[in-house]
Amino acid sequence: MKYRNLGASGLRVSEVALGSWLTYGKSVEDNTAQKCIQTAYDAGINFFDTANVYENGEAEIVLGKVLKDYDRSSLVVASKVYFPMGDGPNDRGLSRKHIFEQCDASLKRLGMDYLDLYQCHRYDPNVPIEETLWALDDLQRQGKILYAGVSEWPADKIQEAHEIAKERNFRPLVSNQPIYNMIERYIEKEVLPVSMANGMGQVVFSPLSQGILTGKYKPGQSAPSDSRAANESIGNSLQKYLSDDRLLETVQELASFAQHLDITLPQLALAWILRQPGVSSAIIGASKPEQVEDNVKAVDVELSDDILKGINDLLQPISNFGERR
Repeated sequence: MKYRNLGASGLRVSEVALGSWLTYGKSVEDNTAQKCIQTAYDAGINFFDTANVYENGEAEIVLGKVLKDYDRSSLVVASKVYFPMGDGPNDRGLSRKHIFEQCDASLKRLGMDYLDLYQCHRYDPNVPIEETLWALDDLQRQGKILYAGVSEWPADKIQEAHEIAKERNFRPLVSNQPIYNMIERYIEKEVLPVSMANGMGQVVFSPLSQGILTGKYKPGQSAPSDSRAANESIGNSLQKYLSDDRLLETVQELASFAQHLDITLPQLALAWILRQPGVSSAIIGASKPEQVEDNVKAVDVELSDDILKGINDLLQPISNFGERR
């Protein structure tokens, strides 16, 4: 495994992280989740990402049960806050009240004394950014979180947050967690430059585009019976990809680059992300230990300028896909 600093901070995170969205506490049995987490740790992954809203806290519980057997200082554990966790008017968002209460709830579910990284899961237009940053700064002063970041914030709000933090002497945000992969590239225009200018690293999710970039979904064919798309409870989020034959055809053509390099298509997709200097880590989701073993090999893949040009030329016709989000 290889490691990078999380933005301009001193925190070192594995280039590949393990996430728990749509997997642990839901579609993956607990014993399989345990094997995936153990495989990840044994492969050198130190960065584990979750959120309070993932299966209403169940993902945090599953992750915490497994990680309790490891030295806490060897782990970088991240969670998030924003989405509704109840029916009350204060059971959502980025108010000081909700942030404090949900941080305590996440720590209890994980069975931990602190979070290495606490992230605002989305931007909240109903709460002043200053209030949110104030709460995050106080949690850091209390030692309940070590670093703070955001997820899917627009570039202008990231910039505003940094200006407020500097003015008020709050600890700076160190990361942003956006979707980023060969298909969804919207962050390259504004979010990535603004983040890099302010010392924030990208911790990207869905690097394989929910499995689309594994090549198993083929144009004109039904989804494999054991795939995520075939699972009615989670397959709907894939429809925007599966309905675009041009996109699926492009993915099939990408396989030729992987074959040329004697690597798998997922390894190619991850290496393409990690070639980006603004990226600190790519979060994979795994329902089988073998997927973890395959994905981590991407850190050793070097993509030449010629290969990168060929890939980007191939991706050009679908380059505006992410803008249709």
